[in-house]
Amino acid sequence: MAMDTAHRDHLLAALHGVLGAATLLLCLLAELVVFALRRHAAFYLAPAAAMLLVGRLRRRAAAAEIGLVDFACLKPPRRLRIPVAGLLEHFRLIGCFDGGSVEFMTKVIEASGMGNETYFPPSLHYIPPAATHAGAVQEAHMLFFPTLDDLFAKTGVPPSAVGALVVNCSGFCPAPSLAAIIASRYRMRSDVRTFNLSGMGCAAGVVGVDVARGVLLTHAIPYAVVVSAEIVTVGWYSGKDQGKLLLNCYFRTGCSAALVTSRRGVAARVPVKYRLARLTRTNQIANDRSYRSGYREEDGEGVTGFTLGQGVGRMVSELLRAHLVTLSLSILPWREKLRYARALLLLLSSRRRRDDGSNKLARGGGSGSRPAVPLPDFRAAADHFCLPSSGRPMIWRLGQGLGLGEREMEAALMTFHRFGNQSAASLWYQLAYLEAKGRVRAGDTVWQLGVGSGLKANSLVWKRAAGSDGERELGPWADCIHRYPVAET
Repeated sequence: MAMDTAHRDHLLAALHGVLGAATLLLCLLAELVVFALRRHAAFYLAPAAAMLLVGRLRRRAAAAEIGLVDFACLKPPRRLRIPVAGLLEHFRLIGCFDGGSVEFMTKVIEASGMGNETYFPPSLHYIPPAATHAGAVQEAHMLFFPTLDDLFAKTGVPPSAVGALVVNCSGFCPAPSLAAIIASRYRMRSDVRTFNLSGMGCAAGVVGVDVARGVLLTHAIPYAVVVSAEIVTVGWYSGKDQGKLLLNCYFRTGCSAALVTSRRGVAARVPVKYRLARLTRTNQIANDRSYRSGYREEDGEGVTGFTLGQGVGRMVSELLRAHLVTLSLSILPWREKLRYARALLLLLSSRRRRDDGSNKLARGGGSGSRPAVPLPDFRAAADHFCLPSSGRPMIWRLGQGLGLGEREMEAALMTFHRFGNQSAASLWYQLAYLEAKGRVRAGDTVWQLGVGSGLKANSLVWKRAAGSDGERELGPWADCIHRYPVAET
């Protein structure tokens, strides 16, 4: 089976190469004809322009073929549950935190909106926690294998048909790699292309899909798997620096796996659940303040932890402003673009009139507040939203900044309440929540927004394919979706 798949992929790649070469040859022949007939110099541009146009159309057509067959999210075993009261007692008993650190983490957790059914890996249930390499590898096995078993069972696609595997995990990079651990367990084909991403933070899921898309289109393979997880064992911080204690408060165990297809060859016979409408990535890595806003380093006592720098909120706001400008140009409908342009023109006109009278106001001692900059209505661009799962206060601030209501923020708020922050996997748990509620219908668009260290902001926009309209797939929410949404306390 693996040899047949590899042979077919080779033939498809060869066919696409032949078509590309034929297009180039045809354009060169057209150039020679123009030269032989001694036509005007402007005619030389026609074949080149045609070649560029055909290439652009081929890329757009290929990008439209990228689809999500299905995805799976892990529901950890109940024995790993860590209620809030138990967690706070755990902090007091393990002996590595002083009273100030425990008090700080207590305030953060109680204000975060986290519930009593989040999960810690086995290594962190010990007193003291066993944050070892062996514990991290055990956690990786516990996360990856049940999630991928579920994905392959749901889709009916065997591991031998997977041509590319992308694994993203920010803090844990063992040897052999996490991707190699998975490929070995499932005996994947010898030519499977494996990628292991690290240090990308909560935006890594979009990066993984982007890598998978590039491989699918370049090598003409039918399927790629994108696995997103965070190994909490190695992220545990046992020091006293409050800037590094936040990861202990927010991050919990979870894992997601998505099967992506290029819709070519045999994959065309497998229905897709979503089609990729847009993928946009923005970063401010060249900005030193942005680069240092989230950093893994040692504290004064030599204990390694992840620090959120001062002013990170302002840097994230600047990043999102740049990201949303780029994204909105491609996803907003024309009616909303025109409405927003009109609002901006009215704002500029109003400010100009205010500036004309500013000297008079200053002499009179008066002052007036400047009108707020309008925002596009992003609800006109997407039907459902999956936001960074970074605690209730941050989710509310981001949602209100985007002009979203409580219903649009519900998936992010309830996912954090039930599962905590699972880094890049949180976006897929939110999509699973929307599906469990039966809200995603054929033709609906889903916007997944991730923000990660660097800083970077990445977005995926999916469009639900026809079929299974409004079907309720419970996934990790099977035993609790009837209790959500919960009222805020």
